[in-house]
Amino acid sequence: MNPREAALAALERCRRDGAWSGAAIDMAIKRYALDRRDAALASRLCLGVLQNSRLLDFYINCYSNTPADRLEARVRDILRLGVYQLTMLDKIPARAAVNESVALCKNSGCARASGLINAVLRKVSASADQLPPIPGEGTAEYLSIKYSHPRWIAEKIMQQKGYAFAVAFLSANNCPPSLDLQVNTLKTDSESIRRSLLRLEMEFSVPEYPENCLSLKGGNVSALPGFEEGLFYVQDRAAAMAVSILGVKPGMDVLDACAAPGGKSFAAAIAMENQGSILACDIHEKKLPLIQSGAERLGVEILSTRQADARKPLPELQSRFDAVIADVPCSGLGVIRKKPEIREKTEEETGRLPQIQRDILENISRCVKPGGVLLYSTCTVLREENEDVVGWFLSRHSDFEAEDFTVGAGSSQKGMYTFWPNVDGTDGFFAAKLRRKI
Repeated sequence: MNPREAALAALERCRRDGAWSGAAIDMAIKRYALDRRDAALASRLCLGVLQNSRLLDFYINCYSNTPADRLEARVRDILRLGVYQLTMLDKIPARAAVNESVALCKNSGCARASGLINAVLRKVSASADQLPPIPGEGTAEYLSIKYSHPRWIAEKIMQQKGYAFAVAFLSANNCPPSLDLQVNTLKTDSESIRRSLLRLEMEFSVPEYPENCLSLKGGNVSALPGFEEGLFYVQDRAAAMAVSILGVKPGMDVLDACAAPGGKSFAAAIAMENQGSILACDIHEKKLPLIQSGAERLGVEILSTRQADARKPLPELQSRFDAVIADVPCSGLGVIRKKPEIREKTEEETGRLPQIQRDILENISRCVKPGGVLLYSTCTVLREENEDVVGWFLSRHSDFEAEDFTVGAGSSQKGMYTFWPNVDGTDGFFAAKLRRKI
């Protein structure tokens, strides 16, 4: 089957049903029974369009009498796929990109638009070596088009870090992420996993941090030898660092307040050498079996699960835990590399989150023992959800203080650190370490 048909199906599912791109692509690959090569192309096409939609629409508008936002959604998807192949992929001949797009249009019930598809793509192809310049260089609007992010995100990053940093960050969001394997030292060691990957002739690197991590360029992790045996689990390096920052030790009592899918609980259990206790909570009861099954695969024996809303009082858990993890719901703007559709969240949506985050931090802090430690973390890079929330909390709670920590060769500022894709090579991730005074 044609990988372009699979890519179109995945794009439609993302647009129509709000599906995550990874799940939509996997479903389309199975539906069209694509081999490995065609599956890779379908995935690249779908992700490429999602990552570059604004720039692709800019080019479409330059060569079409009908603006992209007035085109039928499926026709626009097909045009975006064609323009992406012509402007951003160098291994697909221009004639193939044009002809396959026209055929895709006809086979998808949009034959009436095949003339439009053909005309626009031929114009793009003829101008591929000298595409129209994006106006307004140096502005948020320019960055919004060039890197296909909403203007409000470009403006936020410019305000926080400056224009040059915003360019680097937005560009990094459109690069493929690594696949980070965290070695389960309850069952094996890093050297054994390295040898296994070398036998498979798989490329990997050993990052500076955290310990016992191997980074791959991608692949189907569940197909790797050792996955079913629980010799490793997948977690981005920045998120895995959260437990190192927290500093858990064997024998501790730990609460993971917003635990699903369980990665930080697993990391804590491994760091604790399966000694002590971990209570992994989540507001969604249906997610608890996922955490439990992951723990069982890894051989984690000290973890129990419980349904709980981290915003509501938990009197029976007050002052009970040596360490508490509050990885709160957030805008997710740090994981755009993995979930490109996240960039389409509105400023209004994200604006409602800090109140939720403050509520969780306020409530969960009561579960920390005197002398215990609290880790507040998010997978976003917005100051409003990170430093501002922690600052608000500390201004109201004199019984807590920020505690500095190191990250590789770097260190936190006032107990807080933001990982950036363009700086740290990780997901965008924020961590704050707060100690309850004795």
